[in-house]
Parts: sequence; C-alpha cells; structure tokens
Amino acid sequence: MTSLGHSNGSHTVLVIPQWQGSAARNPQRLAKGAHQLSALLPAARRTVVEIDPRPGQDLDGVRHLDVLTRSLEATRAALGRSGDDTLLSVGGDCGIELAPVARAVARHGDSLAVVWFDAHADLNTPDTSPSGGFHGMVLRTLLGQGPSQLAPRPEERLSTRQIVLAGARALDPAELDFIESERIRALSVQALREPGQLISAVAGTGATHVYIHLDLDVLDPEHFTSLSCPEPGGLHPDQLRAALHALTKRFNFVGMGITEHAPATDSANSDHVLQRILDGMAFQ
Repeated sequence: MTSLGHSNGSHTVLVIPQWQGSAARNPQRLAKGAHQLSALLPAARRTVVEIDPRPGQDLDGVRHLDVLTRSLEATRAALGRSGDDTLLSVGGDCGIELAPVARAVARHGDSLAVVWFDAHADLNTPDTSPSGGFHGMVLRTLLGQGPSQLAPRPEERLSTRQIVLAGARALDPAELDFIESERIRALSVQALREPGQLISAVAGTGATHVYIHLDLDVLDPEHFTSLSCPEPGGLHPDQLRAALHALTKRFNFVGMGITEHAPATDSANSDHVLQRILDGMAFQ
C-alpha cells in the first residue's frame, strides 16, 4: 500500500467508540464498528479514546448530551497527545468529528476545506432536529451554531465557505433552507460519478489543504451493508475510492474521519469493500 496523498509522514489512528450521538436503532453497534474498522487500518500509532459505554441524559434537545460532552473532553485530551501527526479518526457516530475537525481548522485556517461525504448534511440544530440525535447536528455545531456544551472555540470554527457536501441525499427541510441561504457547495451522487466536479468545488473554496469526513452511509446499501442509517441511491465503492484518491493527490491531506460503521453478524463482505476503498491509502 502506498501513502495517502500529501501528508506530513507520521500518522495516528484515533479510535473513538462513541455511539450516543446516533438516533438509529441498535446504535451500540457503532462502538463495535469503530474497533473492527480500526483493525483494518495500519497505523504508526493507535490510540483508543475511553468512552463511557452507558446511555446519558437527554438535555436541551440533544440525546445523551452529558455523555457526549465527556466524550468530547476525552477526545480533545487524546488529540493533545498526538503531536503533529496526520490524524485518522475512526468512529463511532459522526459526532466524533468535533475535535478532529476543530483541530484542523485551528491549524490551517482559511486554507482548509472540509469535504463531507455523507448521505445526510448533519446541519440541523437542536431546534430543527427531528430526532435529537447529535450525529445530525455535528457539521452545524462546527460552524458554531450547535449546543453550547459541544461548540468549538472561535478559532476552531468552520465557515460555510469551507464546506463541500458530497453525496448528500436525505435532507431535512431546515437543512435544505440553510444550504440554499448560505450557498454551501453541494455535489449530488450523480456529480460524483467522476471526481472532476469535486476537485473543482474544493478548488473553488480557495483551499490548499483538505480534511475528509467519510460517513459510510454515503455508499449505496446495495454495495455496502454495514450501515446504521442506509439511504438508497448512494455511491458505488469504486466511485468513492476514485474521489478520495483524487482529493489526496490534488490537495494537502491533513486528516480524515470514518464514521457510522455498523457491522452485522457476518461483515466479511463489508470488510472487503472497505479494504478495496482504502487500498493504496495507508497513512504513512
């Protein structure tokens, strides 16, 4: 396996087995999925963040908010020990991305774009979320517009200009309104059949560095089944692989989060699909 794009050489795999941000059925599968996915990835250094496995309290319109707050603190502490390594974060629900993306924003500022591969936009707030699941609010929170207990510091906040949504196809009305009003760049599954439009969209942000968020539900469930929130009409694994390679070839790669891996009893085929997507992209 070859190295993944332009990175600084050393890398850390950060395993965050958090499930409490999910509003899906059987969300505890995501904790198992984090460990199982981590085992597929080579790493110079591997750190497992200690996450409370118990449910928490629903507060201020967010499920399990107290546990999520403690998980964020634990993840920040782990990141503080990772030095300058390129980071691969493995979840767990999408809420694990708070600290890793904030870290990338603080380091790279306006030169950073975040590509959000996800069937969902994750742009709800506690007031607009139909479920109260934080995994549907994480990107909005990274903009500084989520629950105050989880909000990034001002210097760690994204701007809407830095976001490129990729493959979103299950959006709530409030998210659609926000995307339109903020003119957030968004590419459909059809637009991702070839990576050219994606590269142009990221270049249009003015960024030279890229952080990649990969919620596995961006994939079509006909081709990948280990999903907690499957949505039909997603990407083929080969299209995703081509997009990831194109991004990391064109831009300076600063980190990646892989989330929402929910393995079933027999997940051998899904493991094979993941290995095919990530083949040639070892963090070295």
